[in-house]
Amino acid sequence: MPEVLSAPLVVEFPFTRSLGPVQSAFLTGLRERTVLGVRTDDGTVLVPPVEYDPVTANELRELVEVAATGTVTTWAWNPAPRRNQPLGTPFAWVLVRLDGAATALLHALDAPGPDAVHTGMRVRIRWAAERTGAITDIACFEPYEGEPGPDEPARHDGEFTDPVTGIVAPARLDYVHTPGRAQTAYLKALEGHRTVGERCPACRKVYVPPRGACPTCGIATEEEVEVGPRGTVTTFCIVNIKAKNLDIEVPYVYAHIALDGADLALHGRIAGIPYDQVRMGLRVEPVWAGAGRGSHHPDHYRPTGEPDADYDTYKELV
Repeated sequence: MPEVLSAPLVVEFPFTRSLGPVQSAFLTGLRERTVLGVRTDDGTVLVPPVEYDPVTANELRELVEVAATGTVTTWAWNPAPRRNQPLGTPFAWVLVRLDGAATALLHALDAPGPDAVHTGMRVRIRWAAERTGAITDIACFEPYEGEPGPDEPARHDGEFTDPVTGIVAPARLDYVHTPGRAQTAYLKALEGHRTVGERCPACRKVYVPPRGACPTCGIATEEEVEVGPRGTVTTFCIVNIKAKNLDIEVPYVYAHIALDGADLALHGRIAGIPYDQVRMGLRVEPVWAGAGRGSHHPDHYRPTGEPDADYDTYKELV
């Protein structure tokens, strides 16, 4: 069996969301070194605040200010901080119930070691030097031996100058991807400008890309079948929003393509034809990325000039 491929893979995107009045007040308050909670129907103060009562589901709007000091309710030591975590040196993840609140806030505690951390220890907020209206405006918590804050929080109108109305939260996942035997063979074939799938021994369907097993019959697949290179557009969409870091001008067409001999459509970009002339049944062929053999995937598919395929020949793949 050939060597199974593996490679590091990063999935990353910025998640942009707008904020309602409660979350806006909370994050703007952090920018102003003020911690706000919300009072529920039964008088419980929740920090961080939520927009709806978790018990009654009623809308919550009564904001209150709690102290910047609190008590650790539980913790876990982090001996090896990862990229973009609050501290670059070992620290404790802690749940802290701020004075005046009934619930706990998750954040980092700067401590010299796990022996210096215990449930019930008193801590206070260490504010970030530069604050923008985000949870990172709390740089971390630190041990505190001073006086506790008031048990009864003061009401707050939630009004601030230049409130934060939206945030961008970057999401990133780093991992090593191992495609397995079937997809390794598929990827290696692409280097030679060949597309291969595997046939199910029971239903005889050919799956591209191969999965190593038939998703319908649940039987392992091993018989390799070369398909294409030509195929038929089964469905498509016109993309009108330009993606970040993607050097393709809009509008362009992304389509499901049933390669000749395959029983599963794969997706690819259609070019070499005006976007408004792409249609179901269009016969296409691959144009490979880069120059010569060894380019790893088709850059796009272009029309072959053949007559359109009859709908009955691909209707089961739509």
